[in-house]
Amino acid sequence: MTTSTIVSVPPDRLPAGLLIGGDWVEHSSGGQHEHIYPASGRTNAVVALAGEAEIDRAVRGAHAAQREWVALTPERRRDLLIDLADALHEHTAELGRLNVHDFGVPSLMTEGHVGLAESFIRFYAGYVDKAHGSSTPISKSFDINLIEREPYGVVGVIAPWNGALVVIGLNVAAALAAGNAVILKPSELAPFTSLRFGEICLEAGLPAGLVNVLPAGPAGGEALVRHPGVGKIHFTGGGHTARKVLAAAAANLTPVATELGGKSANLVFADADLDRAARLSAFQGPLGQAGQSCACGSRILVQDSAYDAFLEKLVGIVESVTIGDPFDPHVVVGPVISAAAADRIVGVIDRAVSDGSGELVTGGTRIGGALADGYFLQPTVFANVDNRSQLAAEETFGPVVSVIRFHDEAEAIEIANDTTYGLNAYVQTNDLTRAHSVARQLQAGSIWINRNSDIQPQGPYGGYKQSGSGRAGGEQGLHEFQQVKNIRIGMS
Repeated sequence: MTTSTIVSVPPDRLPAGLLIGGDWVEHSSGGQHEHIYPASGRTNAVVALAGEAEIDRAVRGAHAAQREWVALTPERRRDLLIDLADALHEHTAELGRLNVHDFGVPSLMTEGHVGLAESFIRFYAGYVDKAHGSSTPISKSFDINLIEREPYGVVGVIAPWNGALVVIGLNVAAALAAGNAVILKPSELAPFTSLRFGEICLEAGLPAGLVNVLPAGPAGGEALVRHPGVGKIHFTGGGHTARKVLAAAAANLTPVATELGGKSANLVFADADLDRAARLSAFQGPLGQAGQSCACGSRILVQDSAYDAFLEKLVGIVESVTIGDPFDPHVVVGPVISAAAADRIVGVIDRAVSDGSGELVTGGTRIGGALADGYFLQPTVFANVDNRSQLAAEETFGPVVSVIRFHDEAEAIEIANDTTYGLNAYVQTNDLTRAHSVARQLQAGSIWINRNSDIQPQGPYGGYKQSGSGRAGGEQGLHEFQQVKNIRIGMS
């Protein structure tokens, strides 16, 4: 492992207010949040937080903007979304830098985040002038039976701190294409990219108030979910918060779609290309976003006969990467989001060592020296882990993976499915028959064979079990933001 010293990088203008309609609101009833840059532990900005009053103002304005939006011709709405995608492309570098400031993700990854949002906006723009309902015959009748899809009106999109641009692509783009206005609530831990996106929406010509961006803490989030003027909520985050969202939504029976956490299994069979499998497992595991991803393949299941060779390759890759300054283009691993997160993750590691859940092979501690002021952890690998242990069962959301043995295909599937989660699963094999067979038996919403998680607009993404409900991406993702109406015209 090599480290990169933190260099003081003058920030871009960091938007720190609330974007309601076309106006910036600097003082709000929700108070303020001191945003800490995770790489240095120093304050980036003081961010305004939305309270109930600001949420209400945004929802009311969004209804007017939504009526203006759907009054435009489909072709005009399509073209405006294409203009928005073009504008994101022009601001790729700026949005990438803001993404680094948000949560310390290495700049190596940020262009991909912006590109993903852009690609989803382009994809859903293409649906605006091609959306259609259907008609069906009615039994024993000549009546005309029409089935149409309509927007909810105003939807709330709650984004996590570790992927606001991804959520903008998957959910905000689909909501707009479906004809809705959006209240986007980014986490107070990572608000800057979302706020700049809201500005870019205005610059691209979208009606003021169609996309409102309101960073908020728990109180503001609850106000959004409980607001009677919100037609649907899409929440991305953890299960603990999701339960609170669902409870608050129950007050008005507001429908909620969720994309939640994961404890994804990565099955490595002996016939796989072990070098490739080790690289994929390292970057889809403890290295990518320092493991702070719902798609993290944190349970790596390896067949007995390949176990030792694979583990050696995996550890070699993990120990070879550069950790440090997220603005350094050579850095692969940045910090975790906060001091509290660093303490929590170290606590998970220490408990696993003390209770014998597995053998600590590499990592396991916080990094000091030149990186001591930031929240940097060594990428950590445990071997011979018990799948029923807390280490393997609970989402760590940090740079920690468990390597687990299996004997044959049946045992691999049994271990992989023995979890309360079901967002992603990964399969490494050169046997095409096995790939198909195993993929169909794994209980997860997305199965990635011989590749990393690479969300694209054409495919639906979402979870099984406690990893959420609903889908984002593809035509299914568009339908999440539409409600179905049946119109029957009597012709008898």
